[in-house]
Amino acid sequence: MPRVLLLAAALFVTVGACAQPEPAPPASAAASADPETTVETEAGTLGVYEVASGLDHPWGIAFLPDGRALVTERAGRLHLLGDGTLDVVAGTPEVADDGQGGLLDVALDPDFETNQLVYLTYAKPGPSGGAATAVGRGRLDGGALVGFEDLWVQAPFERGGRHFGSRIAFAPDGMLLVSSGDRGQEDPAQDLGNTVGTIVRLNRDGSVPDDNPFVGQDGAEPEIWAYGIRNAQSLAVHPTTGEIWEAEFGPRGGDELNLIERGANYGWPLVSSGSEYSGASIPDPSTRPDLTVAVRDWSPVISPSGMLFYTSSTIPAWTGSLMLGSLGRQGIVRLELDGDMVTHEETVELGVRIRDVEQGPDGAVYVLTDDGNGAVWRLAPLPAE
Repeated sequence: MPRVLLLAAALFVTVGACAQPEPAPPASAAASADPETTVETEAGTLGVYEVASGLDHPWGIAFLPDGRALVTERAGRLHLLGDGTLDVVAGTPEVADDGQGGLLDVALDPDFETNQLVYLTYAKPGPSGGAATAVGRGRLDGGALVGFEDLWVQAPFERGGRHFGSRIAFAPDGMLLVSSGDRGQEDPAQDLGNTVGTIVRLNRDGSVPDDNPFVGQDGAEPEIWAYGIRNAQSLAVHPTTGEIWEAEFGPRGGDELNLIERGANYGWPLVSSGSEYSGASIPDPSTRPDLTVAVRDWSPVISPSGMLFYTSSTIPAWTGSLMLGSLGRQGIVRLELDGDMVTHEETVELGVRIRDVEQGPDGAVYVLTDDGNGAVWRLAPLPAE
């Protein structure tokens, strides 16, 4: 039986647990486990099951083919969750655990079943101080990442612990996509001579594809795919169209959902639907028709973090929806799309900041709670009585 059924049993797991793995329970036992609580949604009443707790600000989650999961902690630890244990994976890079920085997203190579490659984003300490968003990869071998190496490092290194971006996605052609935050510097997001405030597109070995939009342009960094981005902690590829979708934090107001196009400028900090924290105004996007406008913006903010297109029929009313983790609304923001238009929006209130959202192999929705005693929760229909 897939190991994910053990997770579905809502077993309580703590960091550093050392118990020997227990045999997976029968499917009937997993299905009948009582939820910690329930939540009312447009899909009906869902159970909220606690899969793991005791995590220090978990940031990213990725499921292995056998149903186990890799979970990052911002402080720098990578955990392997499954079989009733939450074990630390060795071989991760040193991180700058400062403010919003640390060990951030995790993703599997599209060919993981044959190459066992795992990708991590993190805040890389600079040689003379400061930090930069970086993405690297290593081969998962038992309880360790072997041969971890950086593939790309944001330039330049900046001081301060803000706006690392750091979500990973893979395009249908296998290209590696990484969101790179503006590091709180604002203006450089309009400068193609650096890579802050961008979406970068790379070959999986870290080299630059020849068809990137700024390859060969004087003064431009060739890895840039799109720019004018503030702090994108949500990045996903549409499973049918292959479109790249991104959501980012605005300043005071003006969070955005964007459809990312090749070479497009998304306007930050030239325009925004929000204002500066000082109260100073920012020109509205309508004043600059030459810039790419957001599909949706939010004021007050939702603080989006983590994104998925839900493809399972386990929760039928959600099939095809775009799901965003929300720090601000403390739950999940579910969107229905028609092309590049949002036609419906639902907030699933969970009462805690949600840092990441992922679909499990069992079709349930898994979320990471952003807390010093963070948890992995599973949302799924209640078992039939």
